[in-house]
Amino acid sequence: MMEDAAKPTAMETLLATLDLEPIEVDIFRGRSPQVGWQRVFGGQVIGQALMAAQRTIETERFVHSLHAYFMRPGDPSVPIVYQVERIRDGSSFNTRRVVAIQHGKAIFALSCSFQIEEPGFDHQIEMPDVPTPEKLLGEQQIKEQYLAHAPPAVRKYWERERPIEIRPVSLTHYFSDRKLDPRQDVWVRATGPVPDNRLYQAAVLAYLSDMTLLDTSLYAHGTSIFDQSLQVASLDHSMWFHRPDKLTDWLLYTQDSPSASGARGLTRGSLFTRSGVLIASVAQEGLIRKKANE
Repeated sequence: MMEDAAKPTAMETLLATLDLEPIEVDIFRGRSPQVGWQRVFGGQVIGQALMAAQRTIETERFVHSLHAYFMRPGDPSVPIVYQVERIRDGSSFNTRRVVAIQHGKAIFALSCSFQIEEPGFDHQIEMPDVPTPEKLLGEQQIKEQYLAHAPPAVRKYWERERPIEIRPVSLTHYFSDRKLDPRQDVWVRATGPVPDNRLYQAAVLAYLSDMTLLDTSLYAHGTSIFDQSLQVASLDHSMWFHRPDKLTDWLLYTQDSPSASGARGLTRGSLFTRSGVLIASVAQEGLIRKKANE
């Protein structure tokens, strides 16, 4: 009797999720992993929409920026249809617009630009001086040392198998209501192999870029995304791809929130390789409001 096939890893599931089904010219279908989420993770929609756009671009042209708006929460129980519009194909740059549709309505829109690779001026900011990931608690250690007395929402977040492992430089935010400076440094890495393919590497990087950002805008207020009295959601997301990376090692995601007002919080992020190479910059504004009293 043959044994059941091994259950796919979280990273294998993510890669399958990013491998969209073409259903017409410039129209693709994406599915969501059934892991009990009430809504689709924003990073998944960004990654899938970027993958749809990339599949309409000729080879040797790669994404250098994207700008997206979240309009409705995604339903993980049904597929998402991605419609790509070819805005412009130039001699050096290509522009695409992607709309994600569910239940006959747009839930997300993405504009992205691609460029041929060419030489030019080169500089970058310095990576912050923080402890290496090996000096920080791993997820298993966090589970063993902290989760027994953590709130249910925190436990559920850390106990779920994820395609991206995170190691925050500080854990204070998760277990304290102390008001902190609105910045954080988080090491992140893929929990399994990412294909040696620039399209998948960009899509996985876009996926992980949506992790932990909203939380940074709550540091100054002594609360977190796990606070059940808050309504928290991504509103828009921008990303600039500076240099390619194969995602084979840890990346430092350093973040700061320069402002929160009008029930919105803004967070900026920089993604560095372990050796200090800046590979991407991110900016996101999110909804952070107190829920109306019942």
